[in-house]
Amino acid sequence: MNTSVPPLHPNPEDSQPILGLSGVLEALLRRPRQLWQQLGQNRSPSLMLGLLTLTLVATLLYGVVVGSFSGGTQWWAAPLKLTFGLLACGLLCLPSLYVFACLSGARVGLLDAVGLVIGLLALFSVLLMSFAPVAWIFSESTQSVAAMGALHLVFCLTAIAFGVRFLHQGLVHWGAPSNAALAVWSVLFVLVMLQMMTALRPLVGTADTLLPVEKRFFLQHWAKNLNPESEN
Repeated sequence: MNTSVPPLHPNPEDSQPILGLSGVLEALLRRPRQLWQQLGQNRSPSLMLGLLTLTLVATLLYGVVVGSFSGGTQWWAAPLKLTFGLLACGLLCLPSLYVFACLSGARVGLLDAVGLVIGLLALFSVLLMSFAPVAWIFSESTQSVAAMGALHLVFCLTAIAFGVRFLHQGLVHWGAPSNAALAVWSVLFVLVMLQMMTALRPLVGTADTLLPVEKRFFLQHWAKNLNPESEN
């Protein structure tokens, strides 16, 4: 993955304040350097709050589409599980990101790492929300839990790829000469997210309980769904 960023030149727009959720969204999608600069220089609480709000709104909306496949309690359970799981992944992986960022040579503090994680989660959530119409049409036209689970997984992995790219480029912007350590962290983040979604199952389909009663590795869970007659 090419995470290089173009040489930086003074740009008056980068120092302009980012106002409102629409401004945060616009900067996230079109002017990431503006986000990196303001997160790094100002560590603006309002900017972080805007990114977090965008994350919550987008994830909840996508979760409603996920829950529409089964209906019933999944209308509210799936959005809450997705939102909690995403925020938990960011929190769990934050300490390791800070350590790996320091090892990579980036000039970041803990608050900078917090801002980058929130930015990653925001971009991830916005991309998921953009896939929501496609996910909805499949939810309304198929009854296959495995097929819907695979579709949501493809959407999630695509969104993660762009989110991680955003984070890597942000650290390059802040002086990281190498992304080797961050590549390791990216793999860790993906594994944590996959396991978190497994721990909060079911997200697609239904079960007798709101949360699972047994522990299961995500690969074991996938194998079980693909071959329901296999032993636990």
